[in-house]
Amino acid sequence: MDIQLKRGLLDVCVLAAIKGEDSYGYKIIKDMKPYIEISESTLYTILKRLETAEMLTVRTAEHNGRLRKYYHITQAGLDRIEEFKREWNEVMSIYRFVTKEDEQNE
Repeated sequence: MDIQLKRGLLDVCVLAAIKGEDSYGYKIIKDMKPYIEISESTLYTILKRLETAEMLTVRTAEHNGRLRKYYHITQAGLDRIEEFKREWNEVMSIYRFVTKEDEQNE
């Protein structure tokens, strides 16, 4: 898969994982696991990029005697999810065009 396309998809997946409630790294990975595998190093790179883009904010809180970073989606992050949904219709249209011969040969 094209690296830029995959990067964009992973960004939106991470945003979707924290859309319903604030979350932390391990929980984000666990919530995404049924749909897509993501390593810790990849996740934290994405989280930093999304924070820089102001699509999420970070707060630190103590949990069981340790500090944990919690991520919260911003309006810009919510807007990115909605933009992705609109773009996805175009992607699916392109996919149908590319695979139309495969469907005819079945």
